[in-house]
Amino acid sequence: MSSTTADRSTISCVVARRWLFYAVAKMSDSRENGSDFLPRFDAAGLVTAVVTDRATGMVLMVAHMDAAAVEATRTTGEATFFSRSRGRLWKKGETSGNVLHVVEIRVDCDQDALWIIAEPAGPACHTGAPSCFYRRLTASGLERVAG
Repeated sequence: MSSTTADRSTISCVVARRWLFYAVAKMSDSRENGSDFLPRFDAAGLVTAVVTDRATGMVLMVAHMDAAAVEATRTTGEATFFSRSRGRLWKKGETSGNVLHVVEIRVDCDQDALWIIAEPAGPACHTGAPSCFYRRLTASGLERVAG
């Protein structure tokens, strides 16, 4: 066996051992692989929530939730967020009636983002658009899209 082949073999073993160590360490992380809900809130105490329409799959909005908003949403079945501009909890549709009825909440791998699948009772955007994502960025600026 040449020294180059031996070196490659040694490197392969080291890489394989490190990968195995990493994989075992990651599998033992209860936040990523366990069944406990352990949200990873940011420094402001928030997680990002992406809301989609159950029927169409369309992204309706992105908002933030603190622990109280998560609890209120789970308790009532209606999406509640933390409004950074108002500095308080905000139930989507509290004034317009366009609530988001939560069908399911999914949690990403490291629990720092939530995906809320909902049935909207009306437009999700305060502008009256079905989705807050009603414009696309083009070379010349913003362009309104259908839907």
